[in-house]
Amino acid sequence: MSLARLGLCPEILKALKDRDYNLATPIQKVLIPVMLQGHDIMAGAQTGTGKTAGFTLPILQELYKDIKVGEHRLKAIIVVPTRELAKQVHESVESYGKYLPLKSIVLYGGANMTSQANRLKSGVDIVIATSGRLLEHIGKKNISLESVRYLVLDEADTILDMGFVHEVMQVIEKLPKKRQNVLISATLSGSVKRLSQRILNKPKLIEVDSMGTSAQNVELLVYPVIKEKKMELLSFLIGWRNYKQVLVFVRKKQEADEVAKELNLSGLKTSVIHGDKSSGVRTRALEAFKEGKVRVLVATDIACRGLDIPNLEVVMNFDIPHVTGDFLHRIGRTGRAGKRGLAITLVSTKEEVALKDVERLMGKAIKREEIEGYTPPKLEKTQRGARKVVDRKKKTDGAFGRKKNSSTPTKKKRKTTKRDKWRS
Repeated sequence: MSLARLGLCPEILKALKDRDYNLATPIQKVLIPVMLQGHDIMAGAQTGTGKTAGFTLPILQELYKDIKVGEHRLKAIIVVPTRELAKQVHESVESYGKYLPLKSIVLYGGANMTSQANRLKSGVDIVIATSGRLLEHIGKKNISLESVRYLVLDEADTILDMGFVHEVMQVIEKLPKKRQNVLISATLSGSVKRLSQRILNKPKLIEVDSMGTSAQNVELLVYPVIKEKKMELLSFLIGWRNYKQVLVFVRKKQEADEVAKELNLSGLKTSVIHGDKSSGVRTRALEAFKEGKVRVLVATDIACRGLDIPNLEVVMNFDIPHVTGDFLHRIGRTGRAGKRGLAITLVSTKEEVALKDVERLMGKAIKREEIEGYTPPKLEKTQRGARKVVDRKKKTDGAFGRKKNSSTPTKKKRKTTKRDKWRS
């Protein structure tokens, strides 16, 4: 369906045309008309489905209809869990509304509070914010909420996972009772539904992409690997396959730093982003990656939620995330807007159980590939028993019955690895 058939004004359609957006995605076909009708909404939508345009375009449309020249009063608040997602949503709002006389601002921690306060006091129509920084401005009376007509909670499941729901509820308590509420979540879990019951009024349920089909444009591959050789296999795959732009996910901040350091030592120019990095450092690292100045970007799961990297073809999971649902957020960075993507996961023996949870979530088994020298040994019970017998025999008779050599052992020659081969 053409976006022009969804009742959007010519100014918005012109901005969409500038970005070569002509056809509505499945979520947009449903979400935009229902929002324009004024209903509260609970929508299940994965990243990369066009959900941001799905809720921002109707808001821009309705605010433009009632705009008074020279007057800017806060009418819409979009709450997100991370600064990266806040910046991404704000970029979309500004891009889609560039031919409209509307003003927007993004608020998140780590940015200059005074500068944000001055812009708020000069008048804005739309605020995109993380809950903590929004509460700070409300507490300092830098922002008036009396005219707010729209509230969007984007990535509601992440807001819950990160423990921000109490801050969000404090914001909601200060808003006008009469408003339109939209809750967007990748998963419609029990906790998300309970949250919806607290803030939504007779909502329309929209669920276009199921958990199993959200990654239909992404090819999934698993490489079983000996745990101690994960780092070597990671750099080998990137170099051997000559991937030009790779986003690598890890669970822990310290591990992210270590992986980035090792990749740089392997000759792969790499940057890293995680929660301990300042806003400026994270922004510069992401921009350098988008511009091709660095080949690899290493990120933690918290950082993955707001990353929008056009034409990213490869995501690599150094490990499986603690929260199984985060696997979808990770691989959702590629295969966006109908394009094809590749998601590779390195799995050690101890992670096989976690992989089964991921496969249940996806609704299918993930294809496996093995690379000689990296794959863990497959030992059946009988084989393990035989191995123990051989080991015991070695202790008494020497290896495979040969006499032990009492002379000083010669130094073993270092084995050339596959990573050395592609670097040479």
